[in-house]
Order: sequence, then structure tokens, then C-alpha cells
Amino acid sequence: MIEFASLFSGSSGNALYIEYKDTRLLIDAGVSGIRIEKAMASINKDPSLLDGILVTHEHSDHCQSIGILNRRFNIPIYINKGTWKNVEHCVGRVNEAYMNFFHSNEEFTVKDFIVHPFSIPHDASDPVGFSFFADNKKITTATDIGHMNKNLLKNLEKSDLLLLECNHDLTMLENGSYPYPLKKRIKSDYGHLCNNHTGDTILKLVQNGQRRFLLGHLSRENNYPELAFKTVSNYLTDNGYSVGKDIELDVVLRDVTSQIYYI
Repeated sequence: MIEFASLFSGSSGNALYIEYKDTRLLIDAGVSGIRIEKAMASINKDPSLLDGILVTHEHSDHCQSIGILNRRFNIPIYINKGTWKNVEHCVGRVNEAYMNFFHSNEEFTVKDFIVHPFSIPHDASDPVGFSFFADNKKITTATDIGHMNKNLLKNLEKSDLLLLECNHDLTMLENGSYPYPLKKRIKSDYGHLCNNHTGDTILKLVQNGQRRFLLGHLSRENNYPELAFKTVSNYLTDNGYSVGKDIELDVVLRDVTSQIYYI
């Protein structure tokens, strides 16, 4: 059985945890090392036992403490060269023996997990989402997505659990206090998914047989959990699916560690 938890998920910082047998991985480390240690302790997990930190891209809300955790616990780092080029200057000293470079869209193995890093459209050097395969199950995490496309949708399909970005409500963003250039960036094809686009994507996946979803990476200023959940739920109920009966749907929060999901 695979265990999965969101330690933090949002525009203010991201870190996810996944475990199978004796393999324990962190996906991103976008808050302080101390906060990650405390969050892991809250679900009875020991950061010193981590087998790797997998990095999606170079933005600070995803990679803030990868160097700190590496030095503190000798945790291997898994990252592509495009991302590393943009974070190397700010993570501090890292022992080269703990550096593992993967190629986007090519599978690699970390102990009991087969990992598939797939390209996502975002304004970073070589950003990726991850699918994890173990125990005949597939767990996928995909955030920081400017738009949905066929290749990305294909990577999300057939996931036994999918954490998908549900970043902003478009009306809140357009009427909010962000400066115009930032609004334009968020709405661009290399920005972030809005609630409606996430709802439409999840509906397509449900129609193809998927049943378990987590909504993540919510904006602090331009969204709130109840609105994200309601918007996506409406896409499903309007098409004849019952959330809570046919479909499992939950929201993971920016600053609150989730329950452990067992898959």
C-alpha cells in the first residue's frame, strides 16, 4: 500500500510526501527545513529516513530548503539539469555524491518506486510533474500548469490518485490587487490553472474512469478551499457524477498538513 500526504501545497510553499515499503520520498521542499521537519513529525514520519527529494522546478516555493535538508540528513536530490542550473547558486553546498540528474519524460527508479517525470507548461527552465508507480498503482502530482494539453492529459490518465493544481478563481484574480503584469503571467499559457480549467480536466479524467483527486496549489489571495471544491464539484455533478459517492475529491491546504491517503 502506498502512503501519500501533502505537507504544504500552495503559492506560499510546497512539499509532498510519498512512501511505499522502505522507500520514502519528498516532492519539493518549498518552505523552511524546520517547517518540513515539524510537518513530517505531525504524521509520524522521520525526515532522516528520506531516500530522496525530487524537485519539480526552480521557483522558491518548490525548492527553498533542498540544500538545507540535504546537508542536515544526507538526503539525495533528484533534479533535471535545467532546474539545477537555476537553483545551484542559492541552495548552498551540496555533496556531488548526493546529486542525481534525471531527464524529463524518461523514467528512473528510486528503490521501490518507478518515477516518470513529465513536462508541464510553466514559466521555468524545465518544469515537470511526477508519476509514481508501485504495487500496480499510479500516483501523480501536477501543479504549476499554464494550460492543459494532450500530452499532459495523457500523463494524468489512469492515476489511482491525482493531485492537480487548482490555483485561482479567475474573477477573484481579475478583480484583485495584483498588478496587471502578474495577473497576465498567472493567466498565461505558462502560468497557473484556474478552478474552471481544473474542473474541466478532472471531468475528462472521470469520464475516462478515474475516481480519486486532490486539489492543490491554491493561491492565498485569489482562491479559497470551499470555492475550489465547489467549482470542480459542479463540473462533476452537472454531468451526473456524485462527489463523495462516485468520486473522491478533497482539497489540500497551503499551511495545514493533510491526512495520509492510502492507495
